[in-house]
Amino acid sequence: MHGLDVEAEYNNRARVANSADIIERWFKAAALARRELPGDRDSAYGTKPRQVYDFYPASSADRAPLVVYIHGGYWQRGHGRDYAFVAREFLARGVSVAIPSYTLCPEVGIAQITGEVSVFLSALWNRTKVRPVLAGHSAGGHLAASLMSRGRIDGAPEDLITSAYGISGVYDLRPLVSTTLNEPLRLDEIAATALSPMFYPVPDKNCRFVAAAGGEESSEFIRQARDFAKSWSDGGAAATSAVIPGANHFTIVDELTRPGTSMLNDIVAMAQQVAS
Repeated sequence: MHGLDVEAEYNNRARVANSADIIERWFKAAALARRELPGDRDSAYGTKPRQVYDFYPASSADRAPLVVYIHGGYWQRGHGRDYAFVAREFLARGVSVAIPSYTLCPEVGIAQITGEVSVFLSALWNRTKVRPVLAGHSAGGHLAASLMSRGRIDGAPEDLITSAYGISGVYDLRPLVSTTLNEPLRLDEIAATALSPMFYPVPDKNCRFVAAAGGEESSEFIRQARDFAKSWSDGGAAATSAVIPGANHFTIVDELTRPGTSMLNDIVAMAQQVAS
């Protein structure tokens, strides 16, 4: 990565001038969705304050297709409740949505966060008996890939996670070590490598992973999506990459809020397939 300004490539809040405005818009949309949408708020999957999730069931059927949205924030920011707005269009398509929260760095490490989301997935399976599609943004994309590679979720079928969609995910954590983003993560080169899905075992050939990035994102996020998809595809998994034209690291999430976008259509189709 000689000559590359790694801080500028990965610090998306600094890179996108109006990121604070976008996030504030999300918070307002999420607060409205939490008031209006039917479902359960803050269901516990553990004993810690942030080990909770919101569940928005589709009205069409008890065993409707299911999407789990895993929020981003570099494992150090955000709460699931702030992303309730992503549920609206999925519900309109007959797809249920679950949105977990998790304990943040530096209170815990990334490995512990992955473990928490695994416990959540087990709890969700025991509640719904439906195999979900994981849709993770940024750090959530990393968590989705990590959980797919792990394969086995305690208390759930061995093939629980067979489809996931990474939205602007980080799959190789090594570039973060030299950035200010690493201060709460406390990664060194060895830990960053060990926590990178890029180097994890490739999942079963029947698993599908889409690594998407916005066309207006940094070259590193687009590279990570392409390199990760190629790595897993070369290893035998059904992994592909996608570049969403005109989207940056934040507006790419808005693709889930508009009817008929390619991202929304793909995730709905994946959820319908794995739930059938």
